[in-house]
Amino acid sequence: MNSITIENFRCFGEKQTARLAPLTLLVGENSTGKTSFLALLRALDDFVQNDVPDFKRPPYDLGSFDEIAHYRGSRGGRAEKFSVEIAALFLEDSLYRRRQKWLVTETYGQGPWRLYVQFCKDIKGTAPIPTCLRISLSDKNKEDNTWIAFDYESPSVKVGTKRGTWNISDRSLLQNKPMHFSERNMISSLLEYDHLKALRQAAISLSSNEKYSDVINMFEPEKDSLEITKIDMQDLSSLNLGILEIIEIFRMEDVDTFPSVFPSAPVRSQPRRTYDPARSHSDPEGNYVPMLLAELSSQQPDVWAHLKQRLEKFGQSSGLFDEIRIRHFGKIHSNPFQVQVKKSGKRRQIKGPWRNLIDVGYGISQALPIITELLLDDVEKLRDDTEQESLASLYQRQCPYPRQFLLQQPEVHLHPSAQAALGSLFCQVAGPRRQLIVETHSDHLMDRVRMDVRDGVSGLKPEDVSILFFERRGLDVRIHSLRLDEQGNVLGAPDGYRQFFMDEMTRSLWPERSSEGSKVEA
Repeated sequence: MNSITIENFRCFGEKQTARLAPLTLLVGENSTGKTSFLALLRALDDFVQNDVPDFKRPPYDLGSFDEIAHYRGSRGGRAEKFSVEIAALFLEDSLYRRRQKWLVTETYGQGPWRLYVQFCKDIKGTAPIPTCLRISLSDKNKEDNTWIAFDYESPSVKVGTKRGTWNISDRSLLQNKPMHFSERNMISSLLEYDHLKALRQAAISLSSNEKYSDVINMFEPEKDSLEITKIDMQDLSSLNLGILEIIEIFRMEDVDTFPSVFPSAPVRSQPRRTYDPARSHSDPEGNYVPMLLAELSSQQPDVWAHLKQRLEKFGQSSGLFDEIRIRHFGKIHSNPFQVQVKKSGKRRQIKGPWRNLIDVGYGISQALPIITELLLDDVEKLRDDTEQESLASLYQRQCPYPRQFLLQQPEVHLHPSAQAALGSLFCQVAGPRRQLIVETHSDHLMDRVRMDVRDGVSGLKPEDVSILFFERRGLDVRIHSLRLDEQGNVLGAPDGYRQFFMDEMTRSLWPERSSEGSKVEA
């Protein structure tokens, strides 16, 4: 995703756009909507999973529509609708891995794809439901030149180019095709697969100079628009081709391997002294990680050795541990096992004892699920290099291999030095295929990201980092999209971005100049 635009969602009243980058850091005071922002991104992933967006799916629970729609005060009341729009180069130069083969998608446009969805309250319940969906294709100037929109309240289907807008409702495309959405197969029902296919066929007829009077009758001009032309249909065909291909991907039997989102809970699972092997289903708390590591160590030793090396490299740089191992109690896969770590002396000349995960600092068990997920990409690369069997059969996870990470306070229970090391890890793994969106309260993590970008140690460029500062303004919250320069300095920061820290420094150096904002009443 390149950006997300929201309006009347939770504490975000006014329409505003936030820039997303390979590494996006969410910062701001408590209760300013950072977690709600992550929850919205996770709910939008349900579209990719061909499902109705669920705003209560773990690790988030935003409640019903009345808790989600923006409250504008006693006079303004609660908004009747809220909306979101995402922009992404969804198909351009994309390679999606599938079982035993590659699916290569072509490029159908020069600009980003945009998906706009509007939600209202379900008259039969309390959950938000989509009432309007609009998909558009922009040109290099980022103007929405070609689009198709489905309005489920009218109901109507409209298409548009930069030359006009046409209504195709009540035409032959929609005959015997009721406007509705189902609890499952969200994409197929919303995008009306047969209609798009018909539009594509119409475009072929026009471009081949065939008789197209019947095609023209499908499109009723809106307002001041003229009769649709061949040029308009050719523009629409690029949009339709892309949407049709997306739908075909969703309809494939192994759609569960489609890249998705990995959401991490703010508090991860508690460590156990001994684990009983179980199927490693992915979950936001990371309960599956010990089982995943045990499977790799017993069934894929080469893969485990590679992942173990990367885990230990991070453990050493962060000061958390020097070595990690899985201790199996028996030779059968169903036997219990333990996760153990070792911490040596400063010069590593004196080897420390192996200690159970439950007997060391809580920060290790809290960080392990996150760093394991982030480093799994190297495991996948090793599979490519050695032509091993698909790891999908090994992991057997409910979530497909993630492309976007939604991380809530990954620095929880970590020492400042470990928080900084986590920032370096983020810089190393973030990229065009792996987008990290991180909610953090750690200045140490933030500063390490800035310094690594400045020093060029990870290859992450300043434009690859976005800092979203959430600032409360009465009942609303404003999102400021901040950037870094070549020296790692934060550009465009509002006054409130560093005011607290400046107040604290001023108070420590010159007590007589302390501001009222830095005082805390007992």
